[in-house]
Amino acid sequence: MLKVLTPQVCFQEVPNEVALGFLCTGCQIGCRGCHSPQTWNAKYGVPLSRPKFADWLRRYDGLITCVVFFGGEWQETLLIELLRFAKEKGLKTCLYTGLLDVSAQLKAQLTYLKTGPYIQALGGLEQPNSNQRFIDVASGQLLNSYFYRR
Repeated sequence: MLKVLTPQVCFQEVPNEVALGFLCTGCQIGCRGCHSPQTWNAKYGVPLSRPKFADWLRRYDGLITCVVFFGGEWQETLLIELLRFAKEKGLKTCLYTGLLDVSAQLKAQLTYLKTGPYIQALGGLEQPNSNQRFIDVASGQLLNSYFYRR
């Protein structure tokens, strides 16, 4: 079972996209300095089933261009199903993970992938020396520069 907090529209997490963001709970990585430590507790949130996910997508139909999951890779089978459904609805897909990589099956359902644990001394995607990587999955192009402060 995948649990999430209330989804929110995101304007900066996926460059050039208006995304509906699903903050998943139950993260076992526990990065020091995490912006959402409440997501570590698997008891928080509500279950996200495919019908519930479909309801959210209907609610934002025509208003979003992408869905982004912040975590959830620990429930890979369901996450793949949800991402596939979003793609069928014409949406781009994104996953933010603290892992260094994810399975080929999961990547096959992604337009964008952010990898790497948050290391406070290196900063997040907005820092040129960050260990985190934001990539276009199809091309392999690194898109971190979209996040740099100008």
